[in-house]
Amino acid sequence: MTVLASLYRNTFDMDPSDTDAAEFFSSVIKLVTGFWAVEFVITGLLWVMLGVNPVDYAPVKLAVSLVCVLITLVISHIVAMMRAKNIAAQVFVSAVLSVLASAAATTVDYQLFAYAKPAVGVEYTLENVCYTLFYGVSLFFGWSCFFIAYMYNLKVRAQERRLAISREEALAAKMQALYYQINPHFLFNTLNAIVGLIEEGASSQASRVVISLSSFLRKTLEMDPLRDLALSEELALQSEYLAIEKERFSDRISVTLDVPEELRAALVPSLILQPLIENAVKHGLGRSTGDLKITISASQDEKRLQLSVDNVSEAGETFSAGSRPGLGVGLANVEERVKARFPEGGSLIAGPVSEAHFRATLTMPLQTPAADRRPHAASEVLVT
Repeated sequence: MTVLASLYRNTFDMDPSDTDAAEFFSSVIKLVTGFWAVEFVITGLLWVMLGVNPVDYAPVKLAVSLVCVLITLVISHIVAMMRAKNIAAQVFVSAVLSVLASAAATTVDYQLFAYAKPAVGVEYTLENVCYTLFYGVSLFFGWSCFFIAYMYNLKVRAQERRLAISREEALAAKMQALYYQINPHFLFNTLNAIVGLIEEGASSQASRVVISLSSFLRKTLEMDPLRDLALSEELALQSEYLAIEKERFSDRISVTLDVPEELRAALVPSLILQPLIENAVKHGLGRSTGDLKITISASQDEKRLQLSVDNVSEAGETFSAGSRPGLGVGLANVEERVKARFPEGGSLIAGPVSEAHFRATLTMPLQTPAADRRPHAASEVLVT
């Protein structure tokens, strides 16, 4: 048995799949033992049904079963060595091995009964030998087919695990790439604003923007792009971003938060709202000479979380109601992120609601952390 175990391990240690050799050998031992144990019990029940006392046959039958276990392990090892071949070749070799194994087991069976238990031995006739031979072939070949299917199942499961890992790695890389597109885009706009403030002589404002920008970037760069945040934490981050915009556009912006208390702990991808708010500020003020009102709201629709960012311009160019303009870089980024993070339940709908009113709505599955990990709620109003 030790030699056979070593052969199994050597065979499967060379296998590039993620099947552990020792674990595989242990599983095969259990399956083979169970297979012949069931055959032993069924044979005993058949003897009882035929009026034969199974106690008279049990010792010799047990010895034959142990021999069959060893033969089956050898067949399994040979078939395992052929796992790289096509299934037809494995089945053909299994059929040949089953005939040879049955012949060996039949010989052992008759010899043991003839010498160990001659009183209960079966007459050595062609009919009895053929019956025992074909019975053994059916058992060994049945086991071989099962074993081929078992190895194929292991192979498929290993491929599925590797494919799942590859998909997760690809998704993680995509999410990281989309996440890191946010900071350069925002940083470019803010640095331009700082240059503008310096050129206008507003050095104190420029200093405050630099300090706020430094704090915001430090927090965002320290974040894990694949880690979800509580909505309250995401809103707290956006309050720092809006503080920068407040310095840039003075009193023209007012922001109102409308988030129910029960949704503040909902988990969302980090910085998922930042491009939406940036888009509201950029396009809302760009199309108006008056004030801009931004409303950030959250609602629950069954098991889905909906986050909306509305911007209403007081005057200036109006939107064409009913049309949906193409998404810019920021909104397209958000749409890709939420669809990658939630393939079956993530979406972004952005477009005009009415004249001077634009809305972007994110939809994603509603997820909440454990009660002991829930963060503190964000303030009611981010920027006034």
